[in-house]
Amino acid sequence: MSKTIKNCFDDKLTYINLYNAYYRICKNRRNKSYILKFELDLETNLINIMNELKTNTYKPGKYHEFIIYEPKQRLIKALPFKDRVVHQWYIGEFIKPFIVKRFITDTYSCIENRGTHKAVLQIQKYMQKYRRINPDYYVLKCDIKKYFYSINKDILFNIMSKYITDKKLLNLTKIIIFDDDKDRVGIPIGNYTSQYFANIYLNELDHYVKDVLKVKYYVRYMDDFVLLLDSKSECKIIKRKIEEFIEDKLKLTLNSKSKYFPNSLGVDFCGYRIFNTHRLLRKSSRKKILKKIKKWNKKYFNNEKLDYKKVEASINSWLSHSNHCNSYKLQQSVLKKIAFDYKNIISS
Repeated sequence: MSKTIKNCFDDKLTYINLYNAYYRICKNRRNKSYILKFELDLETNLINIMNELKTNTYKPGKYHEFIIYEPKQRLIKALPFKDRVVHQWYIGEFIKPFIVKRFITDTYSCIENRGTHKAVLQIQKYMQKYRRINPDYYVLKCDIKKYFYSINKDILFNIMSKYITDKKLLNLTKIIIFDDDKDRVGIPIGNYTSQYFANIYLNELDHYVKDVLKVKYYVRYMDDFVLLLDSKSECKIIKRKIEEFIEDKLKLTLNSKSKYFPNSLGVDFCGYRIFNTHRLLRKSSRKKILKKIKKWNKKYFNNEKLDYKKVEASINSWLSHSNHCNSYKLQQSVLKKIAFDYKNIISS
């Protein structure tokens, strides 16, 4: 594998590749108005994108901003559909095949065939393995304070420049990163590219932890990461070194919730409480589904409009999530609290 991405921008800039990028975005959501509008003149729209990229005249459109409140309040910035096609093409043709392959094995966000459940399984596997070596080992659990809002664009671009020597691709990378020059810190949560840039940014930390600090048992999912270490004193030393590294090299700080503790307390990670012998669902997940059920029951008893298909989808999603831990009794308890038979209502 070449050390850098070079001399491939023009080869990858084809109508079929842009069409495939468009298709990946609109798969399973073709009823969206902005997609239907783009499809009205699909061929012309894709050719226009291709020509703008080829002649270096491409400029991102204006963001649509809105706030979400789950799992916590966040500002989401969404680009016009045309720009999403560009981002999808950029990630699909360059970032995934060239840069993602350079990630360490134990990073699990935004990577095919990995994800939260694989991260949880790997942490528990490491916990069980380490327990045989040292039953009294410690856990260092960290996350980054306001991660997406703290990413330094200049540092990010310098990191990307290590991977890219193709001048046209590097120029597009600069346009995507510095799409809003009024602020040099923070990347938009709503952009498809942002989740990959965020992963690439902390890939610097991954290699520092693995290659320099020589920590064997380390797992990261986006800005949450867990290290298994021999003792409390080692945790203190490693935590301080990580703080120094991210502050000096990445201009980041650890969240105040970052801490170390005996392994017997378990690890709260990716929605689960993980122990050496078993896994439990995070308490917040139980509270969230019970809150939804209370709301549905109230609507049902007041004869208010209730979308039973959405209820079923929400329940199935929660059950699927909870199936990855020891939760049978909890599932039965939660399902009993639903005051109506949504399955029969849907089928009738």
